[in-house]
Amino acid sequence: MDFIINSGTSSDGSGMEEMCGGFKLNRTQRFIGFGACFGGGFIVTILSSLFLATGNILLFALFYTFGNILSLMSTGFLIGFGKQVKKMFDSSRLISTIIYLASIVATLLVAILLGSVFLVIICLIVQFFALFWYSASYVPFVQDMIKNCFKGLVGGSS
Repeated sequence: MDFIINSGTSSDGSGMEEMCGGFKLNRTQRFIGFGACFGGGFIVTILSSLFLATGNILLFALFYTFGNILSLMSTGFLIGFGKQVKKMFDSSRLISTIIYLASIVATLLVAILLGSVFLVIICLIVQFFALFWYSASYVPFVQDMIKNCFKGLVGGSS
């Protein structure tokens, strides 16, 4: 019970401050930061659909992308922002990270320069699946399970 009540300061020897990239945040503050970023990102992403409904593709793309980035940043409060960036560019996540970041740039460029609803939606779909694949890389064997399920759906043999 002391673990739950304890604020997670450096005096507890848990090393939690180092996990948060050197920020002097206690355990409660890190969880609040995580929840605020993740929840805020989710809300901003959902609210982006209002701009799509009104036909404002630029604001839709900006809000959707910002919401996803905010949600992604939330884990930085838990493991540390420097460690998160290192993990993003780890060899097991490099391709999905590059695709995700490229799809963010493509989404914004298409929305700003072309204003094409269809192309923005395509970029957002790529962005979503790249983020999904990236996230799945953190859970052991989930990527393999997804591959096997997809193979089963398309009739491929294992």
